[in-house]
Amino acid sequence: ARTDPLMRALSVSLGRTIVLEVTLRVEENHNLRCQSYIDVPSSEMFAAPGASGRTFASYVEESGRVEAIWYPFTDNPWLKVWKVTPNKPWLSREVDSPYNYPFSDNISEEASDIIEQIVNGAAGLTPLFGQVMYSTTVLGLLFNGSYDLWGSSRNLLQYVQATTLRVTANGYAIVTRRDKIQEVIHKFVERYEAQLQAYADQGLYPINGPVELRVTGLDESADVELSGAQDPALSALVPRQDHPDWDVAVWLDLLTIPGTDSSAEFYTELEEWLYSEFNDDEAAVRVEWSKGWGYSSAGPWTSSSVMKREVPESLTLGRPANEGWDDALGSLNSLDPHGLFRNVFLDKLMRR
Repeated sequence: ARTDPLMRALSVSLGRTIVLEVTLRVEENHNLRCQSYIDVPSSEMFAAPGASGRTFASYVEESGRVEAIWYPFTDNPWLKVWKVTPNKPWLSREVDSPYNYPFSDNISEEASDIIEQIVNGAAGLTPLFGQVMYSTTVLGLLFNGSYDLWGSSRNLLQYVQATTLRVTANGYAIVTRRDKIQEVIHKFVERYEAQLQAYADQGLYPINGPVELRVTGLDESADVELSGAQDPALSALVPRQDHPDWDVAVWLDLLTIPGTDSSAEFYTELEEWLYSEFNDDEAAVRVEWSKGWGYSSAGPWTSSSVMKREVPESLTLGRPANEGWDDALGSLNSLDPHGLFRNVFLDKLMRR
C-alpha cells in the first residue's frame, strides 16, 4: 500500500527493481485548451522579476500549464499555454487524437540539409538552423490550424513521435517557491545567452537545439488522499521538509545533436553554474533522471562529484531522518539481495 514505508523506494526505483502489478489512483480526465504564441520576445518573456508584460511567470499564474521552446539565436520562443476548459471555445479547433504538431515531428529537407552540414563540420550554420526551425514552427502552426486547440488532455499533451529529430539533452529541476519562478528563469536565460555568445565568439556552436522550459508542482503525498501516504524518496519532485514554502520545480533542458563539438564542455560549465547559483535558502538543484547530467569533458554521467555527492545530497537534505537517499537504496538492496537489477551505471551511481 502507499502507506507502506517501502513505497518510498518503490515509487521511483530507477530500474533497481520491477513492480508487476499496481492499482493507481488518478484524477478525472479534463478537457484542455492549448494556445500557442510566437510573438512574445524572449526579452519580455524571460525579463527580470517584477517586470510588467507577458512574462513566463504571468502565464503560469494565469493558466498553471506552460511550456516554452526557444531555438538558439532566435528572438521569439514558441510558447504553449494549456488551460482546463470543459467546453470547446468558439475559436478553438477540436482534436480527437494526439500529435497535432506534425511540423515538429517531421524535419523538412531544408532543415535536414543544414543538420547534415553542421554534423560534418559547418557549425557556423547553427544560427541559420535556429531561424529555419522557428520559421517552420510559425508556418506549421498557421497551415495546420494549431494555434488554438481543444480536446481531452491526452490529445493536447502528447506531441512527440518516433519521427521527431533525435537529440541529446541535459535536464534539471530547480525546486523553489512559486514567486521565484521568474527569477530562476531570468537568471538561467542570462547565463545561457552569455555562455552561448562566449562560445560563438570562439567560432563554437555547441547547442543547436532549443531550450525547453516548464514548471510543475511537487509530488505532494497529501494529493493521494490517503492518511500516511509515503513520499517518493528518489523523485526529483519530493518536497523538502525544511522548506515547506517550496512548492514548484522549474525544469530546464538544452537540446543539441549528439556529438556536437564542445557540447560536453558547454554542459559542464552550465551544470557547475547551476549548482553554485541555486544552492541556498531560495532554491535547490535536482537532476532530471531521463536526461543528461553529471557532465565532464567525457560527456554525461562522468562527474564523480555530481554522481557521488550532489545527487545523493539533493535527495537527502531537508528530508526526515531515514527517508533520504541512503534509506531508499537500503530498501532497494533488501528487495534485490542477489543484485539481479543492477548494472554498471547503477553501481556507479548508488554505491557510496
